[in-house]
Amino acid sequence: QVQLVESGGGLVQAGGSLRLSCVVSGRTFGVYTMGWFRQAPGKERDFVSAIRGSGGSTYYADSVKGRFTISRDNAKNTVYLQMNSLKPEDTAVYYCAADKAIAVIHTSHRAYDYWGQGTQVTVSS
Repeated sequence: QVQLVESGGGLVQAGGSLRLSCVVSGRTFGVYTMGWFRQAPGKERDFVSAIRGSGGSTYYADSVKGRFTISRDNAKNTVYLQMNSLKPEDTAVYYCAADKAIAVIHTSHRAYDYWGQGTQVTVSS
């Protein structure tokens, strides 16, 4: 069974930074495409970023491009999301997810197979 546990969320002022981490159990972490999504109250779960298993390909939503950086450490079964220049509109619950498909990066949450419990990020103005 694959389990994902996020950490690193919190309250930060606009312009500040946070780094989210997601530790994944299991021995096949290196083959998963890993994604970060976020969901604000009353809104859909939106794609934020994803990274292929090898770490060679990354993809970002336009809203975070240039501010967020996704990375992974396959030796530690961990994926990270470094968030800089945070804005109040970045406030949401952030989820990490694992996708068994390795050939493409999916931006729809429906494509992902495993999910963490989420971590709250609140950006004050």
